[in-house]
Amino acid sequence: MDFGSVLTAMVTPFDKNGQVDFEQTSILIEYLLKKGTDGLVIAGTTGESPTLSAEEKIILFKHVVKIVNKRVPVIAGTGSNNTRASIELTREAEKSGVDAVMLVVPYYNKPNQEGMYEHFSTIARETSLPVMLYNIPGRSAVKLSAETIINLSRIDNIVSLKEASGDLDLAAEVIENTDDAFSVYSGDDGLTLPLLSIGAQGIVSVASHIIGDKMQEMVTLYKQGNIKKAAQAHRKLLPIMNGLFRSPSPVPVKTALQLKGIETGGVRLPLVKLSKAELEELKKILIQ
Repeated sequence: MDFGSVLTAMVTPFDKNGQVDFEQTSILIEYLLKKGTDGLVIAGTTGESPTLSAEEKIILFKHVVKIVNKRVPVIAGTGSNNTRASIELTREAEKSGVDAVMLVVPYYNKPNQEGMYEHFSTIARETSLPVMLYNIPGRSAVKLSAETIINLSRIDNIVSLKEASGDLDLAAEVIENTDDAFSVYSGDDGLTLPLLSIGAQGIVSVASHIIGDKMQEMVTLYKQGNIKKAAQAHRKLLPIMNGLFRSPSPVPVKTALQLKGIETGGVRLPLVKLSKAELEELKKILIQ
């Protein structure tokens, strides 16, 4: 399924009391749309999903759907390591009017491949929404295999994969052995162009908060066949892409947004703000 080329894994703005700031969320949405994002992924890792309550997520889903007003797809992060809880949140997301849901690989429990297949297929059966799988072993401790992803792709409403394992062989195997309607998105900004080169649809990006327009230009160059210029653009953007992950995400990207005049507030514990040295390093990266 084609959700677009550059999707933004959106941060969740907080006010000075650490509560979700819906006014600033609206401002952020408009800013991201002007920067060229094709879609918004909300309440994912970058949205600090581990520290958002289910109630906060549902209100956030409804607010984003209202503000976006069908201009771009809205994909709600409803996955967790609790299958029943994921089903309940997915049902609420569907009621809110989102366009799709993203389901992360169950973390901490460390299920085997059969357990992960049953987890995703069970949730998918409980919704009519399109489902994007999210493979991120660096955070989940377990990794979906290519075989499991391919098998899951045969379920009608499992239509996409956010691939953040860094395994290009796995991505290539999935792309080769799934229907053309099944889309693969990079989950790593720095692997955007390599994954495009083996058939991925695009990127679910953190860096697009800051360089969304430039990432769109790079992807467009590639899809138009101007590989050399696309590669040049990719190399130029890499310092910012990588710099936004030198400290635990989304601390650097929230700080970078504030430096650009987009107020998103702080982060919730256990995350903490950048040190003075980290802040200065980030400033240098942003002015390159």
